[in-house]
Amino acid sequence: MGQYGLISRLLSPKYGGFLTFGSLASGKESASGQPTLSDLNNIYGLRRINRQTKVYGLIGKPVGHSKSPLIHNAAFREIGYDGIYVPFLVDNVKDFLDTYNTPDFAGFSVTIPHKEAALKCCDEVDPLAKAIGAVNTIVRRKSDGKLIGYNTDCGGAISAIEDGLVGITGSTGESPLKGRCFVVIGAGGAGKALAYGARDKGCKVFIANRNYDRAKLLADSLGGEALSLEQLNTFQPPRGAILANTTSVGMHPNISETPLAKDALRNYSLVFDAVYTPINTRLLREAEECGAVIVSGFEMFARQAIQQFLHFTGVGAPEQLMRDILVRSL
Repeated sequence: MGQYGLISRLLSPKYGGFLTFGSLASGKESASGQPTLSDLNNIYGLRRINRQTKVYGLIGKPVGHSKSPLIHNAAFREIGYDGIYVPFLVDNVKDFLDTYNTPDFAGFSVTIPHKEAALKCCDEVDPLAKAIGAVNTIVRRKSDGKLIGYNTDCGGAISAIEDGLVGITGSTGESPLKGRCFVVIGAGGAGKALAYGARDKGCKVFIANRNYDRAKLLADSLGGEALSLEQLNTFQPPRGAILANTTSVGMHPNISETPLAKDALRNYSLVFDAVYTPINTRLLREAEECGAVIVSGFEMFARQAIQQFLHFTGVGAPEQLMRDILVRSL
């Protein structure tokens, strides 16, 4: 029952279930967590599921807000791939992966708050993800069943920010991030991904976090500097600085919140917000009013999902389809 029981409803046909229960419409559920008939058919493609269907899904807490099932299931259908992508509401990553350890469970996306814990559960970790200390993608290798961890957040976010800067500076043949001051708000999995990605592009990195000790730990690991959130409001970065929010501040339903006072945004040339619900957060609106180029978390989410799909299937993603579905869902 509830969100924890949703996977048993969605995977019923794979394991021989004659039927599963759904509601005729949202708000007419006869039990907690019951999906609608429309979602069962249109999102999860229940009629196409069989014993050979590979299972993928999102590991996180919460997971109900995620758009990943919408885009990955549609992409599977588009390329004719026999897979289903479901939300896994997970309290303990290790316990979950130890339980769902058969070849049928072929890959996972990982979101808050499990990106760092998930890395420790992998048999092998991509060098970039190991340096970052967080994974957002896990694939079960077919040959031996080992879990391989990757981080597609880093490439997704950094490439989106670089494209935003090209609009200011033009293309020069090297990263437009090189030599810039890069301020990251947040020291969790996404914060680490942005910080390491920026450092590798030649940026001077500053980490601001609610817990200063955690900010300093991350900053020290990559040769950067730490700031408290109080210091961030009065921080005077050099011209051309980048600000990247990787916290959930401003995410739906708390859309009136922002991680930084508007006056402080005047110091930045480009502001990135990892939040993508809503696409245009208060932080981004105020940054644009201050003259900064803005980059939405939509771009990070879309690009990391496209790369994730390639890891899952070995096939290039139907990129435009995934983007179109994501836009319509927001």
